[in-house]
This record gives sequence, C-alpha cells and structure tokens, in this order.
Amino acid sequence: MTTDAMDITDRKLLNIIQSNFPVIEEPYQAIAEDLGITEDDLLSRLAELKRQNVVRQISAIFDTRRLGYKTTLVAFAYGDGDLHDGAIFINRHPGVSHNYAREGSYYNLWFTLAVPPDGDLETTVKWMAEKTNAIEFRIMPTIRFFKIGVNFDMVKQRSDAYNYNPDGIGQSRTPASDWNQAQEITEWDKQVIREAQEDLTLVSRPFDPIAERLGLSTQEFFAQLAEYQDRKLMRRYSAVLYHRRSGFRANAMIVWKVPSERSEEVGMIMAENPAVTHCYERPTFPDWEYSHFTMVHAPTRDECEEIGRDIAQATGISDNLLLYSTREYKKTRVRYFVEDYERFWDTAEEAEALAEALV
Repeated sequence: MTTDAMDITDRKLLNIIQSNFPVIEEPYQAIAEDLGITEDDLLSRLAELKRQNVVRQISAIFDTRRLGYKTTLVAFAYGDGDLHDGAIFINRHPGVSHNYAREGSYYNLWFTLAVPPDGDLETTVKWMAEKTNAIEFRIMPTIRFFKIGVNFDMVKQRSDAYNYNPDGIGQSRTPASDWNQAQEITEWDKQVIREAQEDLTLVSRPFDPIAERLGLSTQEFFAQLAEYQDRKLMRRYSAVLYHRRSGFRANAMIVWKVPSERSEEVGMIMAENPAVTHCYERPTFPDWEYSHFTMVHAPTRDECEEIGRDIAQATGISDNLLLYSTREYKKTRVRYFVEDYERFWDTAEEAEALAEALV
C-alpha cells in the first residue's frame, strides 16, 4: 500500500491508534464512531493496513528496563560481503527489536539488543560479533533519556513526536535510579505481560479472550493494565507503524558531539523538536566522539537534512553525522518472559523472510 492509496479516513485511523487506542470493551466500535464509519469498515481497513505492513502491531508497550531487562544500542562494523549475512543472523535473537544497515560511518550495522535479567549483554554481543565476522563493535547503552515518543501525523504527513522521557528531565525530577531500576515482577505479572504484549485481534471485543485466558473479567484486566501504567511498567497501549510503509521513507540517526557541560541543556532542546522521535545520551569512545543521538523520520532525505539544520541552529552544535538507514532488517517489539529465551530464536529462513518483507 502506498501512501497515495490511503484515503483521509485511513490516515485519521492511523493517527488515532498510534496515540490513543481505547482500552475498553469495544475499542473498534468507539474508533469507528469517531471516524463516522461502521465497525466492519474499520476492521476491514485495519486488516488491509496490517496486510500491507503499514500497521505493525497493536499491543501494550512496556518499559524494558523496569521489567528487569538489560538493553543497549550496538554498532557493528563489517567488511564487504559480510553485512547482510551478519544482519540476518542477528535478526534471529528475540531480544533484537530494531536492526538497520546504515551509511555514513565506519560502523555500518546498528541494532538494539535486550537480554533477560539473568542474561549478559557484553557476552551476547561478543558472541554475535564472532559468529558474524564483525571487524569491530561498540556497545552503547543509554546514559540518559531525553525523549521517547514516536508519533507520525498521517494527515499532515510529518513527524509529530511527543516529549516523553523516563529520566524526568525537564519535568519534576525523577532520580536516574528510579527509571533505571528494575521493579519486582511476580509470576502473575509475567503471565499478564505475556498476554498484553501480543498483537490485538481484529474482532469486536478483542480484550475478552485475553481476560478469559488470565481468569479475569475484562474490567479486571483493564485495571491490571492501569496499575502497570501507574507503576510505569507500561508506557501505553497503542499501534506501531512501519514508518517506511507509512510514507516516512527517510530515516536518519543524527549523532552529535556535545560538550559534557551542555549535555542536559542541549538534550532538552533537541527533544523539543517534534521531528525527533528519540533522543539519548550515550557513551563516547576514542573512535566515536558523538554523545547525543537523535532519530528523525521524514518523507525524503532533504527533509531529514533540514531537520538536522534546525537542530544545529537551535542548539549551536554543528558537529554531527547523519547516518541514513539503507536497509531495515528488523523492526519489532521485544517479547518478554518467554519460557526459554534461546528456544524462541527464529529459524534462519524466518529471519531472511522478515528482512525481505521490510525492504
């Protein structure tokens, strides 16, 4: 489905489910009423948007670190001929949620990795590097969040990312130890999270089967999700789009050299830009002096570059690199508390099929 094939109702629908998916007994009926269409029409539209890989998933979005998982951004450098096979192998790890080939630096594959509470990030990354013949790698965990808030205005066809950061910067102060501290997760919590993280079915009352499997009433299930939001285990319940299929075909990770004494000030200015969907501070290395990472999405590269110029003007920071994604190998959500983490690796054939579907 091209963006030209979407009518205004499709676009309004995508705006609603990204930001305010109703956690009620008949959510699709409520959305349909807002749009002035029937529920059957809405379900048909959503089915087609999913079939065309515009809508990736509708489910609860959890805070990885608060669930006790360890997470990081990883950069690999590959020589000629090794990148594709390496990316496919890395795709098979269930803790890899995003995996992109990027141009613009020595490191040409970038992916996010999460491991369970008893896992080890460094050991896993080293093993991946050895298995895939990576020349070099860097592990770049988040030092400080400034913004997490992907949102695309499909009507106006521009990024309209809201400013959310679990570090509390720019809000009432939340100590870093609070957002970064794993909370106690019971076996019951794990059961609920396993259910809530799965893609919501396209039926009139989609939450009823979930509640039934948990032995709850639907209202009790909603109350459980509300509790998780209060505990900041769950960020929101919403849809996530494949940005390329949604018309945002250019994806740049703009990295910046920011003086340490200006770290917070500059990070907050960057986060205020609605075109920035993610903004983090990460560690630097002798061969990598870029501390601040901003993700931007736009229909074209020219527009990404314009966003970069706007950020440079607003911050007074001009030393940056624009790392464009040349191929999206994987974009999904981490699946939490699966029984045996290693056993859930995809086969090589499934990993290859996923990568091909995202081209």
